[in-house]
Amino acid sequence: MYSDVTGIILAGGKSSRMDVNKSFLKLGNQTIIERITVLMKSIFKEVIIITNTPAEYAFLQLPLYEDIFKGKGPLGGIHSGLTYSKTETNFVSSCDIPLMTKEMIEYIIEYKSDKPIKFCEAAGYHQPLAGVYEKKVIAEIEKVIINNDETIDKSFHHFLKRVNAEIIHPEELPFYNDEVFFNINTPDDYKQISQKRNSFMIDKTN
Repeated sequence: MYSDVTGIILAGGKSSRMDVNKSFLKLGNQTIIERITVLMKSIFKEVIIITNTPAEYAFLQLPLYEDIFKGKGPLGGIHSGLTYSKTETNFVSSCDIPLMTKEMIEYIIEYKSDKPIKFCEAAGYHQPLAGVYEKKVIAEIEKVIINNDETIDKSFHHFLKRVNAEIIHPEELPFYNDEVFFNINTPDDYKQISQKRNSFMIDKTN
C-alpha cells in the first residue's frame, strides 16, 4: 500500500449523456463508485474524492472536496485534487472506469519516468483520467484555468499537449486488455459493461 501517493477520485462529471449519475449505476452488488473506492483504498493509504455534490458521496466515508474553480471539467477536478492532496505524487482516477485493475494502477505508478504526468495510450486513445500527476503541475493548470484570453484553447487535451507528459504503451503487459480502460458514458456503454460482468469479475476488486 502506498503512503507516499494519494488516490484521487474525480466524481464531478455531469453524466449528461446518461441522464443519471453514472457513479451510482450498479454492477452486480456494487455501484461503480463503490467499486472504484474499494480498489483505490486497497492501493493507497489516503484516498480523497473531488465532487461538487459532497452529500451524495458522504456514505463512502472519505474526505470530500469541491472544485476550487467550478465548471472547468476534469482539469478543474485534477487541480482541486492536487491542491488538497498532502503528497507530491498522486494517482487520479475518474469515476467511470470500473474495470480498472490494481495491476494497471501499480504499473503506471512504478513506470520509470522523470516527467510530472504519466498515463497510458490504450484502446486507441490517450487515457489521462487514470494517471499519475505531480503537485508541481498545479501552476501550469492554473495558467490555463485562470487565463481569460478566449482565443486560447483551454481544453484538457490541449493542456496535456503543452506539458511534459509520459505516454505509456501497456499493450504487451500480461494483465492488459482494452476493457481495463472501458469508460461508461452512455446507456449503451452501461448495457455493454453489464453484459461483461461475469467475465471480468467486476463485483470483486483485483
